[in-house]
Amino acid sequence: MSTTQHQEHAAHAHAHGPGCGHTEVPHGDHVDYAHDGHLHREHRGHWDECEPAGHAAHGTHEHRHGEGCGHARVAHGDHVDYLHDGHRHAAHDGHWDDH
Repeated sequence: MSTTQHQEHAAHAHAHGPGCGHTEVPHGDHVDYAHDGHLHREHRGHWDECEPAGHAAHGTHEHRHGEGCGHARVAHGDHVDYLHDGHRHAAHDGHWDDH
């Protein structure tokens, strides 16, 4: 899996946490919060955009995500990610990416 870029979300005044109203997304050693089509994570007293660096295809993903598949949907930029086994999957050029 690719590493995550450090991109501070400087104008983010909202404090995310349990019960804040945004979808919690487990991501490695932290939790991201889906907000306005992107993901935020707390990092050293500020909020970062939590986006993968590069392209990481999930080559062995057989399950087809879609409406009613049983996995939570998270709006992410111009597409929808599906929460599955502690990470996000997104359709890309005939395969699934691991975000």
